[in-house]
Amino acid sequence: MTNLQTGPTARGLSRFAIPAVCGLIAFLGYYSQYLFNTSSDLAPGPLTRRESITFNTLLVCLWLTYYQACAVDPGRYKFPPKEKEEGTTIKRGGPATRNARWCKKCNAPKPPRAHHCRHCARCIPRMDHHCPWTGNCVSLQTFPHFLRFLVYTNAALVYFARLLWARLYHGLWDQRHVPAYLGPSVGALLGCTMLSIVWFATQFALTVLLVTTVRSWVLGKTMIEEWEAERHESLLTRSYDGDEYWGADGNGSGFVPVRVEFPYDNGFWTNMTQAMGTGNFLRWLLPVGGGGPRISNDTPWEGTGWEYEENGFNDRVGMWPPPDPEKLRRERAGAAGKWPGAMQNLRAEKPQVEYYRSSEDMKAAFKRRQQDDMRRRQSRRQHSSEEDEIMAELEEDEGYEERSRTRSPPQQGRRWMNSEGDTLWDYGVDVDEEESYGYPGQGVSESVPLVGTATGYDEGQGDEDEDVPLAELIRRRRVKGS
Repeated sequence: MTNLQTGPTARGLSRFAIPAVCGLIAFLGYYSQYLFNTSSDLAPGPLTRRESITFNTLLVCLWLTYYQACAVDPGRYKFPPKEKEEGTTIKRGGPATRNARWCKKCNAPKPPRAHHCRHCARCIPRMDHHCPWTGNCVSLQTFPHFLRFLVYTNAALVYFARLLWARLYHGLWDQRHVPAYLGPSVGALLGCTMLSIVWFATQFALTVLLVTTVRSWVLGKTMIEEWEAERHESLLTRSYDGDEYWGADGNGSGFVPVRVEFPYDNGFWTNMTQAMGTGNFLRWLLPVGGGGPRISNDTPWEGTGWEYEENGFNDRVGMWPPPDPEKLRRERAGAAGKWPGAMQNLRAEKPQVEYYRSSEDMKAAFKRRQQDDMRRRQSRRQHSSEEDEIMAELEEDEGYEERSRTRSPPQQGRRWMNSEGDTLWDYGVDVDEEESYGYPGQGVSESVPLVGTATGYDEGQGDEDEDVPLAELIRRRRVKGS
């Protein structure tokens, strides 16, 4: 979905984003000065020396921070060749199980909080999103420059609003009763109108972007992690209502999530010092020399960009991000035949195909299926009266009808979307090229289970009550409630 962060969705339009930003800066920053200084009939007259110096200083800071936000490398992981070669044969319990994620396109382990960017074609450390307006990823290394760009842009817009308001008030409102030939020219009126419209739209958009960006990183979350947290809350809400997760084909996957707290929120000051790379507040806003965190490739799996401090709210480390049931369902189905381990699981789940040697065999098989159908029909008739009694008991439950009404319908579409209609694809994440659970050849069942428990995730625990009659489940619930 198109929005301020993700930019245009049409292929090819993103290449015009940076020229458009430069044109916008030139229009608001330099055309406005030309208009104010050349329109002698536009009160209060040309800019003063102090106003010109202040405004152009803010513009210089804006250009410097924008260049850094566009040009600074978002970060690149460098794995030892031996580790990269042994990645395909790594087993559970080995040294690399500290990271249970694998990037199929990079053919390398994927450190915590990293995502594969479809634009940069590599895994980006602490990826926030790919910004089309800078042509670069907002990540561990580029976030300080991106934040400074937003700060100086909003500061320049606020100061420009002060200059423009003086012309609109003194040049137009104060002279509203003056004859037209004595007031501002048509060109000055048209220029002020255009500047006002463009300024308002730009100021509103960038103020919202600055507030949301600062809020996310003060809480220690990236934009992608906010999306993951919202999806996790949605799955928990549906599980509380008694629903299973819905797959892309509309079929339930039997996935039962448990709550996982976001582990990287260590307090707003610690979060911002980690994001800006220094605890010196004065350096945070320096357009030159402010610096920022750099990934430490000298010691892989240790240091900045490889490991992150957790707050200890979960039972164990490394539980974020919570498992994606849709991705687990696709991997369990074989991931289009790419992974032998997943294909082995798929073959184990495929029903056996019956082959008939003669027409008598076909008739005998048909009779067996017919008898099975008759037994099922008789069983449904026997239990129909019991189901009626059970439904009557459920209707007596005061909260049952309300929960049934408020239950949301299954979400349609190829990917889960947040409240703004965004998917991870909109943030630049190459979701189709990521193997987020386990290593190649292991299969899904060896790496990530589907059912949650109180201390993590365990496989096979969700099927205990599958064959228990509904009446027995209600009896257990009454006993537990009493």
